[in-house]
Amino acid sequence: MAAKVLFFGDPGIDDSIAIMYGLLNPNIEFVGIVPGYGNVEQEQAVQNVAYLLSLAGKRDIPIIAGAKGPLNGEYTPFYPEIHGEEGLGPIQPPDTLPTAELLNFDEIFKIIKKYENEVYIVDVGRSTSLAIAFLLGDEIVNKVKGIYVMGGAFFVPGNVTAEAEANFHGDPIASNLVCEKAQNLAIHPLNITIQAILTSDEVDTIVRRGTKNPYRHLIRPIFDYYYEFYKKSMPGIKGTPLHDVVALSAIVNPSFFQYAHRRVNVETTGIFKRGECRRFSCESR
Repeated sequence: MAAKVLFFGDPGIDDSIAIMYGLLNPNIEFVGIVPGYGNVEQEQAVQNVAYLLSLAGKRDIPIIAGAKGPLNGEYTPFYPEIHGEEGLGPIQPPDTLPTAELLNFDEIFKIIKKYENEVYIVDVGRSTSLAIAFLLGDEIVNKVKGIYVMGGAFFVPGNVTAEAEANFHGDPIASNLVCEKAQNLAIHPLNITIQAILTSDEVDTIVRRGTKNPYRHLIRPIFDYYYEFYKKSMPGIKGTPLHDVVALSAIVNPSFFQYAHRRVNVETTGIFKRGECRRFSCESR
């Protein structure tokens, strides 16, 4: 039986690749997608999700309006040099794409109640939307099989500052809240995800063999755009890290992963410390 996933993200190239991976994986069933701000503005993230769903013929998957900005109300910088102006590298969703139907935020709770203790929450974007869900009803949000997050950095430099990874840096208050309130939380940090490399040769194989893949025409241009950034920021890297795919893959490939049980706090203040993760030993719950 396919794992049911309620997906939070801010697509963005890596989030979009994660959505493609989930839609094409027979062992994953998206029961809802919550696009929010982060790599692009929330409105563009919604359109990117709608585009990816339409290509796969999956228009029945609910799209739920996520957050438009961080909890502290700060200005949000975007990263077109990494993700492109519209979040899909050089790809632009067609103007003819119908405006996506957005469901209200309370649909999150309806989905969790419908699939109580069956559904996984996967959050690979800024933590704001998931934090708001916890603030509105943490007793409901925790009635899931697991909460899988891509964020934070341990033992390696961050990718926004020397200490912080982008998702936790983007809204550290929200990330810290999620770490405090989530009861069955698995964090997949930068030091792990940076090792999940997609190479150019692997892209060739995907394109060559994926004659029925609805994303076949997107993979190469998106990869090339993303790789150009990484070749400049990490000289010598052999491909592009699939940060967000890791959190989804962990659900259907549990043997690939080992976890250490720790209490994690996220630093919420300070120019240089904001978004930094701190680990503390704790007893298993």
